[in-house]
Amino acid sequence: MKAIVYTKYGSPDVLHLEEVEKPTPMDNEVLIKVHATSVTAGDCNARGFVFVPPGFGFMARLMFGFRKPKQPVLGVEFSGEIVAAGKDVRRFKVGDQVFGTSGKYGAYAEYICMAEDARLVTKPANLTCAEAASIPFGASTALYFLRDMAKLQPGQKVLIIGASGCTGVYATQLAKYYGAEVTGVCSTRNLELVRSLGADHVIDYTNEDFTQNGQTYDVILDMVPGKSSFARDKSSLKPNGLYLAGAGGLESFAQMAWTGLTGGKKVITAMAPDRVEDLVFLKGLLEAGKLKPVIDRCYPLEQTAEAHRYADTGHKRGSVVITIATQE
Repeated sequence: MKAIVYTKYGSPDVLHLEEVEKPTPMDNEVLIKVHATSVTAGDCNARGFVFVPPGFGFMARLMFGFRKPKQPVLGVEFSGEIVAAGKDVRRFKVGDQVFGTSGKYGAYAEYICMAEDARLVTKPANLTCAEAASIPFGASTALYFLRDMAKLQPGQKVLIIGASGCTGVYATQLAKYYGAEVTGVCSTRNLELVRSLGADHVIDYTNEDFTQNGQTYDVILDMVPGKSSFARDKSSLKPNGLYLAGAGGLESFAQMAWTGLTGGKKVITAMAPDRVEDLVFLKGLLEAGKLKPVIDRCYPLEQTAEAHRYADTGHKRGSVVITIATQE
């Protein structure tokens, strides 16, 4: 089968199309013909460690390999069709359209094997495979921070930094779903997009510094690595406000520990867990039309390096999708 392979860390130029062995499902696994995948921050980090939050480079090398990648095929989120199933599989059957995420990467390929109890659910019928492949990573991260960490309540004021990014577009929609008053921070070209997702207010960071406008918020969700910080933004928090460092590094973990011992404003940072029940919940919102995918560009598998090159600019809106097979 065809797959995008990388054998060393670096720029998008390290990604190459190659023929690799097609996987065979184990008794508890399904074999999925991949229709679409995406370029997530996790893929870019694993490829080159360019945007790894400060302090995590060494840990990432331990996980992914010191000298060269342990897993030569990237790809976290995907959608596709089940074409084979192990004898113990009960949740799925051949022909099912599915979407999900792979904690072991591997979706930049024509086929991928997944355990039936992995983060995998049937695809919403009202979404294309390309749309479904753009959902799990960013939407789950937004859901975890806003619902589980912030326990967002109706009427609360939320500021989303990076409201037009992969996670920000879903954070904006989910914050509105939970009844918050939402302010999105983005660039000039993305103002209308963020408004269309339901934001009550938008701030163009190229023309306005939100820390200087006198507004305060119950929750600030920061999804832009290295551009902001709790120290800079805490004046914009209410007395008991939460700063959600969605792209935080070791400094944010230290601040979380310190602010957790004191009263008042607090920092929270974490990695969103891979829970199938979260994907089921998001599927329901997608089917009900309460959440919609946002895709910036689509590239064929052969142009994956170019897709990464565009994602590396830091200016993508929503997701960059890689199409692999035509949906039948």
